[in-house]
Order: sequence, then C-alpha cells, then structure tokens
Amino acid sequence: MRRHRVEVVAAVILRDDGRFLLARRPAGKAYAGYWEFPGGKIENGESADDALRRELHEELGVDAVTAFPWVTRDYDYSHAAVHLRFFRVVGWRGEPRGREAQQLAWQSTRDLTVAPLLPANGPILRALALPPVYGISFAAGLGVGVWEQRFESALERGLELVQIREKEMSGEDLQALAARALQTARRSGARVLVNGNFDVARRCGADGIHLTSAQLHSLDRRPEGFDLVGASCHDAGELDQAHRIDADFVVLGPVRPTATHPGAKPLGWSRFAALIGNYPVPVYALGGMRPSDLETAWRVGAHGISMMRGAWS
Repeated sequence: MRRHRVEVVAAVILRDDGRFLLARRPAGKAYAGYWEFPGGKIENGESADDALRRELHEELGVDAVTAFPWVTRDYDYSHAAVHLRFFRVVGWRGEPRGREAQQLAWQSTRDLTVAPLLPANGPILRALALPPVYGISFAAGLGVGVWEQRFESALERGLELVQIREKEMSGEDLQALAARALQTARRSGARVLVNGNFDVARRCGADGIHLTSAQLHSLDRRPEGFDLVGASCHDAGELDQAHRIDADFVVLGPVRPTATHPGAKPLGWSRFAALIGNYPVPVYALGGMRPSDLETAWRVGAHGISMMRGAWS
C-alpha cells in the first residue's frame, strides 16, 4: 500500500562564506538529537514559499528576504513518508536563534562537525558541495594555448568545476589536455570531469565523467569508479533517467539558442522551470548562458549555470 507523503519545506540558510545552518531536533520529537535543515510541514492551503517563511519565523525568529527553490526529495522514515521541498535562503532579517529549544550550528560541507544528521539530508550535503558555475572547455574555438591561459585565469577568479568537452580532438590529445587541466585545477582545489570518454577519464584520473544524452539512455546504473557523474539532458525522459541511475547533477538545455546546437529548439526559462519544478537532482541551466543569468537560474529552481564561451570571457 502506498504511503501518504507529508509535504515539508526545508531551508538551506547560506551565509556569504558558504556555511549553512543546521538545527538539532529537541527532546520529545521523532529522531530527537539528530541534526537537520530547519523547516516543517506545509499546512492545508499554504504555498511552499509561505510555509518556508512561516516556519523560519516560528523556529528561528528570522524573516526570509531572498529564497530560491531548489531540489525536492522523497524519503520514507519509520514514522512518516515525506516530500521535502528544499529552498536556498540567501537573505534574511534577524539573527537565527532556537525558539523551540533546538541547538543551532553553522556548518560547511568540508568541515562538518555535528552528528548524527537526519538520513534524508545526505544527498543534500553532496549537492551543496557543487559550485554555482560549471565551465565547459572551449579549446577548439579559442586554441589550446589560449584556452589553457583563460582556464587558469578562471580558476583564479573562483571557478571550481569544469568539463573537458572537445568532440573533434583525438583520444591522445584529449587525454593530454585533460591531464594538464587536472594538474592546473588541483592547485586551486577545482574538479575536472571528462565528457563521454570513459577511458580518457580513467587514465588521467579525472574527478568524474559527464555522460552524453546517448550514453545516459544506454545505462541502467551509475558508472562505477567516478566520484562525480554528470549528465546532459534535454527533456523530462532524460531527467528521469539521470535520476534513475543516480547522477550527481545534470545540465538541461538549451535554454537559449546556441552555436553548439544550432538546430535545437530552445526551452526558454518557463519550460526549463516547468521541467525541474519537482526534480531531486541539482540542475545547471545550459545554452547561451552568461554570468548575469545566474540569479535568473536560481529563481526558477536551478542549482546554477553551465557555460562554454561565457566561462572564458
């Protein structure tokens, strides 16, 4: 028998330094002593956005000013089945305090000091470790030497995640380019994925593999041996498949017309938002993106943006 799911909002309250707020469940509640993202049940007739603002005021004494919809997750606890709607809260008024006798702690994905966490929050911590911008290499368009110089400059400006995607490059040249990119990225702690080529990704020790849509359709499980698995998606079926094989994130597009796929019909922001409105995996908007599009992407529920030309300007 299918269990009724309780609709719940959860707030990932983010400071400028990247730390997020966790609250410890007080005595008398299920899973007392466990740490979680603040939030609570959506009441009858209440929108998720209204529920978020009410819960933050009741639990923490803060008023949310800027909150972006993010991922959703289903989880079955022994006492309840829940549908969690996560929001990233980046602006608020007031200083958070535990108004229901709960302890609070500012945490980081790289330095998590509290335990235990509610089981449903494991995938959320992994998603939080993904940066807002995902760069895609453009060595063919700029020239290898120029692109490598711009790649190094982008890392200095804070780029943390890049995909090596050079469709016209031979396996040997691709491996050499990826190996050099990895060596450069390691100095700043950035991570590098290789598009489509499993052999090159494994031989050069890449941080992950980025699946083409064709590869995504051919798989029935997550590829083994990679810390990160990304996937290219264009429609609802591919999004479902990426979730089914447990991809860490997807790119969805094209949102706008792009020279890389001149024949593809752009989704536009409205269709993009509709496709990811109830999606459990972080999504990067792709196709004609510019750095100025980041907040628009956040407002429609994306994790961030993915850029080829725009990342190296």
